[in-house]
Amino acid sequence: MRPTILDPLFVPITSLAGVGPKVGLLIERVVPADLGDRAARAADLLFVLPNTVIDRRNRPGIALSAEGQIVTLEVRVDRHQPPPRGNRSVPYRVYAHDDTGEVALTFFHAHVAYLQKMLPEGERVVVSGRMEWFNGRPTMVHPDHIAPIDEAEGLPLVEPVYPLTAGLSAKVLRRAIGQALGRLPELPEWQDEAFMRRHTFPSFGDALARIHYPKDPIDVAVEGSAWRRLAYDELLAGQVSLALVRARIRRLSGRPLVGDGSIVEKLRAALPYKLTPSQEFALGEINADLADPERMLRLLQGDVGSGKTVVALLAMARQDLGRGHQ
Repeated sequence: MRPTILDPLFVPITSLAGVGPKVGLLIERVVPADLGDRAARAADLLFVLPNTVIDRRNRPGIALSAEGQIVTLEVRVDRHQPPPRGNRSVPYRVYAHDDTGEVALTFFHAHVAYLQKMLPEGERVVVSGRMEWFNGRPTMVHPDHIAPIDEAEGLPLVEPVYPLTAGLSAKVLRRAIGQALGRLPELPEWQDEAFMRRHTFPSFGDALARIHYPKDPIDVAVEGSAWRRLAYDELLAGQVSLALVRARIRRLSGRPLVGDGSIVEKLRAALPYKLTPSQEFALGEINADLADPERMLRLLQGDVGSGKTVVALLAMARQDLGRGHQ
């Protein structure tokens, strides 16, 4: 039975703000879990993890921004230059400056009312995007982020990049993931405290928060402590689940199989070689399991030609196959 503390994570994603049935179906395409016939839940969103980041911490100023570089600029808007009437092929440009120079913010098929609202003339704003240079003039085509100077703190300076699908924007997905993170309760720690310190593991909740809201690219790197924590949890949870299944199966009664070994001795005498110490060890383990009244769970593993078949043959022979056993 599921602990009630986890109930907030088991709501369908369509119960989150801004996620209707259409958007929910798009998000399900990027959820890594095997959903089967069920709908995606808030918990599934926690594990839609970014595969890289965009580092927007670089603030060199307009004149010192290199070609193709992702930069964040604090500028003052000078003027708007709309395209000639009826000519949609010419972009809409907004000119702005800082202490080092002037930049043209360029928009194709622009929504004029939106740009006038976000980039009012005379106001200071923060823009972030890829800088390009044409004929010695800097330009930024369709900035990724635009914000008034008093809202600049809300810009993601290290922005996670998520897997997407057609029709699903990164902004919508990030907002849904943020809501799912907000539903994550503070869970009791199931790892050993000394082990956590030794491996510099954060808590489960902190690990997810670091990956979805990184402050440095290392937070999203697979070698980072947050990602290693989640990977270790997944590995340990899988092993614990298998151990519980094995324990449950072992509680089911079996039938002891113990013979007198007479057939084994005849087979050993007929072999042109002696078993290796490893073969003898494996055979002893298997015989002990067969003699136990609990069901056996054992896999005999080895390379091709390592001698698995003869071990299996001697294990079967010890049970006196002549008595009708198979």
